[in-house]
Amino acid sequence: MAEQPARRAPQAHTGRVVRTERLTPNMHRVVLGGDGLAGFDAGQHTDHYVKLMFPAAGVVYPRPFDLATIRAGFPREQWPVTRTYTVRDWDPATRELTLDFVIHGDSGLAAQWAVNARPGDELSFGGPGGKYAPDPAAGWHLLAGDESALPAIAVAMERLPEGAVVEAFVEVADAREEQKIPGVTWLRRAGRPIGEALVEAVTGVTWHGDDVHAFVHGEAGFVKELRRHLRLDRGVPLGRLSISGYWRLGHDEDGWQASKRDWNTAVEAEQEGRA
Repeated sequence: MAEQPARRAPQAHTGRVVRTERLTPNMHRVVLGGDGLAGFDAGQHTDHYVKLMFPAAGVVYPRPFDLATIRAGFPREQWPVTRTYTVRDWDPATRELTLDFVIHGDSGLAAQWAVNARPGDELSFGGPGGKYAPDPAAGWHLLAGDESALPAIAVAMERLPEGAVVEAFVEVADAREEQKIPGVTWLRRAGRPIGEALVEAVTGVTWHGDDVHAFVHGEAGFVKELRRHLRLDRGVPLGRLSISGYWRLGHDEDGWQASKRDWNTAVEAEQEGRA
């Protein structure tokens, strides 16, 4: 068997914190800038994401930050810890990158970094990735997600052409977590299980015809339910549906990413076999 080529390390960029802002009790914004973003660009997709790279505890990497060099010179347990975040905004004129972080109390590596970030702090990341942008020619749009999908949904709403028909639902903990995003219907969890209100809203939404372009992301459990509904009950073609679990209840990102491919394969086999 031919030897497989080594996996190529993604290009890394290093941003410097310009400013931070607490948007809601559980959503914190960090804006990155600086010369380290000279080679970065985003904007083709509304779900662009970056892979934030946090140094392993007690480890200092050589500068400039280069992931290939780190992987070659450090044992695996000292490689950076990665976390995936959606690009809330990229301004090519000022070269500023905006990221919004969901805060879960005192837990979460990325969230705690964001809360404690101060102007001048540096953070390296890879990307951007992304696949979805709302089709301006679609008959109508369906957008649904929890807090983790809010940045991507907000960007998509800003990108929709004037007069577009859209049904947009975002589930949050309570009224304090709502933001000023025109056209979004806010669903307050208020102690209910994550995704329950979203499933009710999407399965009961006014259906504006078969020419729909849909974006559904968030916790994997409700995403699975809505995928079944949209594919089997509504017959939405896969090519008109961007749907994925950004996270899974009871798993940190490392655990979820390690099992995500198998989870998605199993869900697809279960649902597409009946489609």
